[in-house]
Amino acid sequence: MADPNCSISGPLYTMYRDVTESDTDRTWLQDHTLRYDITVIPAGTCGIEYAKTKGHYHPAGPAGVSYPEMYQVLEGRAHYLLQRKDLTDIVVVDAAAGDMVLIPPEYGHVTINPVHETLVMANLVSTRFQSEYGIYEELKGGAYYEMEGGEFVKNPYYPAIPPLRRITPPSLEPLQIPTTGRLYDLIGNYQALEVLNAPDKFTLALRDLLKG
Repeated sequence: MADPNCSISGPLYTMYRDVTESDTDRTWLQDHTLRYDITVIPAGTCGIEYAKTKGHYHPAGPAGVSYPEMYQVLEGRAHYLLQRKDLTDIVVVDAAAGDMVLIPPEYGHVTINPVHETLVMANLVSTRFQSEYGIYEELKGGAYYEMEGGEFVKNPYYPAIPPLRRITPPSLEPLQIPTTGRLYDLIGNYQALEVLNAPDKFTLALRDLLKG
């Protein structure tokens, strides 16, 4: 947080883990080591900084490539602040309702609610790992803070960092992931979701995902 002493009256966001519409879907997800979650970030600020998630990185899998994660905005608008662990690239993805965003390997991420309405988003992620929050805790958040009004301010706890890049949600066509419907409807389609468990099989497509 830009202001660690800011006062709020309740939680900044709520996460509902392992959500399914049927026992059949739950069994399929468990059999494929995947999980579907819903996160709700009400409109608001902490001080003059927009409400956001805590931020985390993903560890590397057996092949040495860190696990991705896939999001879809269900309601509202989201800014996904992505940063490489080595801080050579920092990107904000501006996503509207219906958009899907895949967080590629080696990038940590924070989700920001930059508008005056509730943000509801879903995610699909592998259950083969535990998220890593330590760097975000130590450095008081991501590399940039988004302030009320939309200005991004460098987090003073970070060393020298590159300028922030802004992009729209990248195409997932190279990964053969359908993006025209609900993220939830990808449950049962392991061809589309295998990248979440085995990113090393999709190295080239993932490497170029965030190119502007």
